[in-house]
Amino acid sequence: MACDEATPGGGTRERLLQSACEVFAAKGYREATIAEICEQAGANIAAVNYHFRDKASLYVEAWRLSFQRSIARHPPDGGVPGGAPAEERLRGRIRALVHRVADAQSNEFRIVHKELAQPTGLLAEVMGESINPIRQGLEELVRELLGPGASAEEIRLCQMSIRAQCFDMMIHRRRPPLAGRPDPRPADLPDASIVAEHIARFSLAGIRDMRQRIMERQSAAES
Repeated sequence: MACDEATPGGGTRERLLQSACEVFAAKGYREATIAEICEQAGANIAAVNYHFRDKASLYVEAWRLSFQRSIARHPPDGGVPGGAPAEERLRGRIRALVHRVADAQSNEFRIVHKELAQPTGLLAEVMGESINPIRQGLEELVRELLGPGASAEEIRLCQMSIRAQCFDMMIHRRRPPLAGRPDPRPADLPDASIVAEHIARFSLAGIRDMRQRIMERQSAAES
């Protein structure tokens, strides 16, 4: 499978990182070996110790690089200006996340999928540092759309619902076939743009309904 590419002629550290991204994405942390990563990178095992200290640190840096490349291709705002209406900004964020998840060239979610299947806990800190600002941006946007009367729980539930719909694309694309059941290939799934537009319409309709309920609740409390 084609994936994130290193700059041609890169140094040893870059080649090791590129190889690690590919091997960890294909096999996961436990099944990947330093020997295979080094062989693919054309480097010796001592180079991993020199540049990254150990396999765990290489794993963390491989995911970090995959995430940075993914974000560069799919900026979290989806290319929508900050001064645009809130609903358009939400569409942009949904579009960006769905395309990130669906990007067959990216190792970011391939590594995450393997990590979820066989957790190591090694990515918890770097994923928190990288993803929390994006999650907070979505939460602030949902708060704006729901209005000042929304509770913290209502905001959190809306944000969770939106993200869950976006990540469903990863589940469908990565899950192994089940015995006796047809195996939908990525080509059989809806185009990412169609999925993103559906999620945006569905989510905005729900948010509008919640906003109306919140306003009615406020009116009842004030009367």
